[in-house]
Order: sequence, then C-alpha cells, then structure tokens
Amino acid sequence: MSVSYWNDQSKGQNLNVDIAIIGGGISGLSCAYWLQKEDPSLRIAIIEKYEIGAGASGRNAGFVTCGSVEHFNRLVGKHGPEEALEIWRFSEKNLELLQQEIIQGDADDYLFEQRGSFSLASTETEFNELKESTKLMSAMKINVEELGQKDIETRLGAAKFVGGIKYCDDASVHPMLLLRGMKKKLGKNVFVLEQHEVHSIQTKAENKLVLTNKTNIEASMVVYATNGYSPLLHDYFSTKVFPTRAQIMVTEPVPRFMEGPCYANFVLDYFRQLPTGEMIIGGFRQLQKDVEKGYSDETSDVIQKALEHFLLEHIPAIRNAKVTHRWSGIMGFSVDGQPLVGSLPEDPQLLFACGYTGHGLGLAFHSAKVLTDCIFGRNIPKFISAKRFT
Repeated sequence: MSVSYWNDQSKGQNLNVDIAIIGGGISGLSCAYWLQKEDPSLRIAIIEKYEIGAGASGRNAGFVTCGSVEHFNRLVGKHGPEEALEIWRFSEKNLELLQQEIIQGDADDYLFEQRGSFSLASTETEFNELKESTKLMSAMKINVEELGQKDIETRLGAAKFVGGIKYCDDASVHPMLLLRGMKKKLGKNVFVLEQHEVHSIQTKAENKLVLTNKTNIEASMVVYATNGYSPLLHDYFSTKVFPTRAQIMVTEPVPRFMEGPCYANFVLDYFRQLPTGEMIIGGFRQLQKDVEKGYSDETSDVIQKALEHFLLEHIPAIRNAKVTHRWSGIMGFSVDGQPLVGSLPEDPQLLFACGYTGHGLGLAFHSAKVLTDCIFGRNIPKFISAKRFT
C-alpha cells in the first residue's frame, strides 16, 4: 500500500485515539464493537482504504457456517478430536454472538436465515468422508443429518449428487446489511475514516502514528484487521496469511426451491439461493491455482464458465435464469487453516485478527472478541493464538 507525494492530503490533519483499527470489513467493525463494549470511553478509529465492506466482507456469498475449510473428519485427523470440537464450537459461538449482539430480533433487516447448510458429494469417495464426519459429529453432539440422493433432489433441487450432510444450525446473511447494522451499533467514540489509505506506521514516543493519505492518526495500539491484505502492511504475515481470490456470480431471481446454502467438491465450491430468489455461486479456484493467488481482483473466463456449467449440470431450476453480476474478492488463507489473533512478537502495540481462510463471516466476530480478551490480558484459545507459530 502506497500513497504518492502528490496525493498526500494529510498535512495538518491529525486525530488522537486510543486504538487505531486498519480495515473496515467484518473483522475491523467487530474489533471496534467488542472494544467499545469492553470500555465505552475508548476512542477508536476504523481506517478503511475505500469504503466499509469494499473488500472480501462485501464480496462473499453470505455463508455464516461453522467449522473450517475442511470436512470434519479431516479436522479431527489434523487436530485430534478434542481440539477439532473446540474449533467447531468456536464457530458455533460466533453465530450465537452475531444473533445476540447484532441481528437480535431483526432477521429480516439483514436477510438472515438459519436454515442450516449442506455439504454435497458427487462421488462415493467424498460421500464416505461425509459419512465418517456424520458419525464423528453425532458422537460429539453436533447437530447434523445425513442425506441421500433423493433427499438432495427433493430438498435442494440439486441433481447428480450421491449424498451429503446437513449442518443443521448454520445460517446465511446479506453481508453488507450485516456490516451496516454493525456500524450503526458503534458509539460516538468510534470514528470511521473511509477513503483513507494507510502508507506507513511509525513510532512516536510511546505511541504509534498511522499515516494515511488524508489524516495522521496517533494511537497507543494499532490493530491489523486486514485479512488477505495483511502481508502488504507487515512482513510478519508474509509466511502466515496468503491472499487468495474468490470468484462469484449471481443470477436473476426464480421462485424459491432450495432449503439452504450448499458446499460441494470438498468445500471448494459453494452456492445458495437468496431469500429474494437469486442464485449465487462461487468457487472453482482449483482450476487456476496460480492465478487465484495474489491481489488481482478481476474475474476470469475459465472460472466464470465453470460456475455457469455447474449450475447447468446440477441445478435444473436455474438453467434459464440470466447472470446479472460477476465479481471477485481477496480472501486471507492462513498457513494452517485457522485464524490468527495476537500481537507482533517484536511489538506488542501492533495487534491483529486475520487469516479466516474463506470463513470470515463464520469466524471474525468471535475472533474479534478474542482479540479484546488478548488486549485486556485474558487467556485465549491455543488454536487461534498466533503464539502457535513461535
């Protein structure tokens, strides 16, 4: 991130706060929310390069789902049953907190629905993994349901899947309505600075000075809530968080037929019908692995054609619907698939919450609460603590 001399308008524009948060997406707004709840007297600045939700937070498919980027049996194989369950319960708590603190009784205002989500298998190999996941999850009292081919056709209108699993408590939301609702709940001591590009963070006596193209913000702490863009701000993240592009398209609305959001192909592809009838689908980054890494946010013909082909092959009800929007967004994939919360080893005044690996809506609100715990000296879960890399 850089600002030219000619575009620098910051001279004489200064703001003093207690905590400066870089990033105006779900992570940054969540951090501000929990910090002000902890101490309403805190002066907090949210610094956003464009406008609230301009990054991945406003460019995703609106899934508020539990777990991680892997099927649960693989999560158990990687972390062991105890930590795998902890990771799952953490994301369940994220959804619970969003409902309690933000959505409350206004689900329609956010196009929020809790109708569960589905993982679908087009091969017996994947279905066997989902069956294994069902057994593990049921034994751990996680609310799941196994589905056969006929169930999928009847309840989801989806063809050519051999079976699947329903995660019964998952949800979906309009991500920008969620962000706007969060912003409205921020108090008078939270300053939202849009169109402010950060180009440098310096030390000034005992404080930090965040330099942007419009304002210099002095704070005792700085929070990186920049997810996939974090490596652009500090080298610490270059080996831990990797920018990964997601491509999405949406069709015109058709009468509702789908019970809930779906994943397919080992969680690489995903689709859902919105409450207003549109079909949204994303994924297929496995077709262009090299191209889908980095900060370029245009769409590609290869992946967009794959998204269209998927709908034609698997979703009969949508075959005649026109595509109305295509877009992409930059996610932050962590090196081990779990979020990072903590402070930089060499500077405890620089903190962060990032690395949501495609599950920002399902993890960021709770992760921001954990960051607040970290700031105020409380213990945080080991699986999310950045200390696991030291």
